[in-house]
Amino acid sequence: MAGATYSLVPKAVKKVKTRYRHIATKIPVPQSIPVIKKLRKYEPISMTGQPPVLWDRAEGLCVYDRWGNQWLDWSSGVLVANAGHSNPAISRAMKKQIDHKLLHNYCFPSEIRSALAQRLVTIAPKGLDKAFILTTGAETTECAIKLSRTYGQSVGGKRKIKLITFANAFHGRTLGSQMAGGTPELKEWIVNVDPAFVNFEFPGDYRAKDASFASFKRQLKEHKLTGKDICGVMSETYQGGGASFMPKEYAQELRKWCTKNKVLLIFDEVQAGFGRCGKMFGFQHYGVVPDLTCLGKGISSCMPISAVLGRRDVMDQYAPGSMTSTHTGNPICSAAAVANIEYLVAHKLPQNAAKMGSLLQKELKRIQKAFPEHIGAVHGKGLVAGVHMIKKGTTDPDGDMAFVIVRKCMEKGLLMFSPVGAGGGTVKIAPPLTSTKTAILEGTAVLEEATAEAIAELN
Repeated sequence: MAGATYSLVPKAVKKVKTRYRHIATKIPVPQSIPVIKKLRKYEPISMTGQPPVLWDRAEGLCVYDRWGNQWLDWSSGVLVANAGHSNPAISRAMKKQIDHKLLHNYCFPSEIRSALAQRLVTIAPKGLDKAFILTTGAETTECAIKLSRTYGQSVGGKRKIKLITFANAFHGRTLGSQMAGGTPELKEWIVNVDPAFVNFEFPGDYRAKDASFASFKRQLKEHKLTGKDICGVMSETYQGGGASFMPKEYAQELRKWCTKNKVLLIFDEVQAGFGRCGKMFGFQHYGVVPDLTCLGKGISSCMPISAVLGRRDVMDQYAPGSMTSTHTGNPICSAAAVANIEYLVAHKLPQNAAKMGSLLQKELKRIQKAFPEHIGAVHGKGLVAGVHMIKKGTTDPDGDMAFVIVRKCMEKGLLMFSPVGAGGGTVKIAPPLTSTKTAILEGTAVLEEATAEAIAELN
């Protein structure tokens, strides 16, 4: 069942009417079926993995269809809508840019791209001196791979090209990003995976036998590697599948080791940045500064734009015209990103995420205590969390249980997305950073009810 396609047979469900949730029809909505079937006919089957809710509009914390239904959104459109859906300040900035009549300008200079590049550097910790603006998260991790291997060869010769990443990590769906990722099934299509990509155990996994930095050194010996072989170490700030962070001490020792061995430390912040974890950048929880960081998703709260931030000497390795992107700093996307950053700062949304995240974690751990045989761990910081479902009597992920919980939540007016691969046994929670106490408590009450029903259905 995990990763299965949702049924398109409309089902009578209990009516709901609260401040954040309205369910007034069968689910999925009968009138929505022709559109969803059209999508299934004309799009790849891979696009059918999410709950069959036909989005008509989204505002603030909620998603709406055309038939009177309203969902409290715990997906943020896969961790994008940090400042809330259809944020008025961001919408105004985009409209202003459209009316200005500059919609595209390739790599030719523009004022709005310069404003975004400057703003990204000024909100980042000292040492992240330059910004390369791109379109998607996978582009940023591909760029980080390129920069780290180029840097490695410049300081250590042709042998210094190996990149260490972590088991169960996800860095995107392009060739290089999937080779760097840590889920074997996602690499099967590649066949001849570059042996310079090496996966280590992730110390933030709650099943890890050794979460100390000694395990990193042990794995170096097991793979017969030294700092002379390695150009970079790349980790998601938190592993997206389960919102799992590495121990702070591990991250700090890793920073020291990378510095000593002229190895670039890269944090993939695509899911974690722009207040999501209760700080502007999630890696700030570790008390370290990476050499490169990859940004996306919440950078604009709506538009396709991303960026790599990094050390000046690392970012300036390529000559003029040799590291570019067609849609770099698209004017409309850049306007949205600048407005988003200003809104996050002015309304203290990272701080709100930290406050609401404490409440969310408290409630989720209360739910874990209610179902200890089925919830193995609750991870996360700020307004991202992962409820790790396990098969009874084991620590094995229970993807079927997670799937049913997400489905039942949808039927009750709480919307989440279903992670696949490493996150297949996790209920992923990622509300907008504008969330309130009442919204968090309403959402966790629905989740608890859905969990009890899913356990009863599957056991």
